Amino acid sequence: MTQAFHIGNHDADALSAIRFFLTTIMEKAGIDAMLVPTRLAMKNRLAPTLISDPVYLAAADPLSPSFPVNAATQLARLTRQPVGGRLAAVLRPCEIRAFNELVKLNQGRREGLVIIGLDCAGAQSNRDFRAFADQHDSLDAATEAFLALFADETADPEAAHLTSACKACVHPVPATADIAVEWFGTAPAMDLTARAGTENGQTILSALELSLAEMAPQARKTALDGLLKRHRQYRDEKNAVLADTVDSLPGLSTYLADCVNCYNCRVACPVCYCTTCVFTTDTFRHEPFQYLQWARRKGSVKMPTDTLFFHLTRMAHMSCACVGCGQCTNACPNEIPLSDLFAYVARHTQATFGYAAGMDIEARPPMSEFEAEEFQDVVGM
Repeated sequence: MTQAFHIGNHDADALSAIRFFLTTIMEKAGIDAMLVPTRLAMKNRLAPTLISDPVYLAAADPLSPSFPVNAATQLARLTRQPVGGRLAAVLRPCEIRAFNELVKLNQGRREGLVIIGLDCAGAQSNRDFRAFADQHDSLDAATEAFLALFADETADPEAAHLTSACKACVHPVPATADIAVEWFGTAPAMDLTARAGTENGQTILSALELSLAEMAPQARKTALDGLLKRHRQYRDEKNAVLADTVDSLPGLSTYLADCVNCYNCRVACPVCYCTTCVFTTDTFRHEPFQYLQWARRKGSVKMPTDTLFFHLTRMAHMSCACVGCGQCTNACPNEIPLSDLFAYVARHTQATFGYAAGMDIEARPPMSEFEAEEFQDVVGM
């Protein structure tokens, strides 16, 4: 097991501790730029920001419940080709898993990259975060209030107004990060711990002259077990309802009835990476007379057409790679709970192939290579 190091202290709050830690890494590990959620200068909001001057890390806030975009997409853009410097990226666990999938699909690279992950208590929808942030004097105060909801057993996590995707997440720790920042089971301001997940991470942490920490405190295991128990129960209850709701085409059509073919979910999805999508080509730019023919044959036709086919195609394409980040729901103007549906389908698809998207950087995606003894009961071998 790798070593763990203290990065928090009794005199600093959680944000001050994590900002000092990131600044130290940037200054001592030869990092030319760091991608990290940062407070915007022009508005009281957060967004992934590429920082080259450590001074700007004073506005970094990777502990916030704000999650406007899955940064794996931005990181893929930065690493698809050599960038001319050494990068670091501070990501949520689902962002790391999404980026791992993009690496497997040759859309990004981990060479020359340091991934820093954090224990993730979850995130709020864009709408809920705006309301939550506006209740506090500053974004820093909002983050500290959010963390306080998870500080001890008497706190009420439901008061955090997490997204459905986050309440169902069973991978809240950064399993494949180079450096993992851990705080579950502790008061974040007092006991932030950094643990190396790779040799690259171990080399960096060893050079920072941090004090050694306890390997795995029992409080962390207890807190994580309790969180996972709640999340699994929530997920299973959601899936039971979905199994009855979308078990037929009429049921699925009802579930997706509010879709207006804006394609926001496709754009927001970090693993839906095609630059040219079949749904934006002439294939689905029907001639006017076709609409009239369909209306005459059926008596009526919903406009826009192809909404159900769009989502069925996305499920077929993405269910093996879905990491359950919830950005599809976050981006939907009509607030269709798409992440519940996609996570439900993905769970079954990935279980069929014995695959967990993004959890193992070495595991090849399903259907990307041939295995001679695969599905013998299906092919009759």
